[in-house]
Amino acid sequence: MTNEELLEIIEQAAKDKVTELDLSSKGLTTLPQEIGKLTNLQILDL
Repeated sequence: MTNEELLEIIEQAAKDKVTELDLSSKGLTTLPQEIGKLTNLQILDL
């Protein structure tokens, strides 16, 4: 997954005010600062 794709997912999740986000199958090794935009997030699956 590219950083651009990840940022799009985070941006959409922020717009949708999601409380749960599953990124476990994305093969991430780091999280971008933008993850902080998810102020309603209660569960983050990595």
